[in-house]
Amino acid sequence: MEQFGTIINFLIYLGVTVPLVGVGILFFNLVTPYNEFHLIRDAGDLSDPAKAAAGKAAAYDIGGKLLGQVLVLASAVYHSVGIIDLIVWGLIGIAFQIIIFYLFELLTPFKVLKEIPKGNVSVGMFSFFLSVASGLLMASLISY
Repeated sequence: MEQFGTIINFLIYLGVTVPLVGVGILFFNLVTPYNEFHLIRDAGDLSDPAKAAAGKAAAYDIGGKLLGQVLVLASAVYHSVGIIDLIVWGLIGIAFQIIIFYLFELLTPFKVLKEIPKGNVSVGMFSFFLSVASGLLMASLISY
């Protein structure tokens, strides 16, 4: 019977974290002037190398945000004192990932928002690593 309570707790936390990941990806997609998923979908047209490169750059960009957000959520699950606490940390993680992205846009000599749809895979990869690093840093800062 003890395991039943553990399974219920697992399902509750899973039922909160998966939608938070979805909300984060939705927000990330809304705050950029391009749609990452359209760029990724259009990358399947191998006759157009520019579309393929744009799709790769977008995949790295959104993939890094996904991984960075999941790192924050994993830490929040581990450290949270309850579901509300988890939700708050999840939303903070989403907000900070967006802030980090726009700081990246502001501080670099190139415009990230223009380079990713142009197919600059290097910028997409740098964005990936920045998102993972900031997610890992935010995850380590969640403690009581």
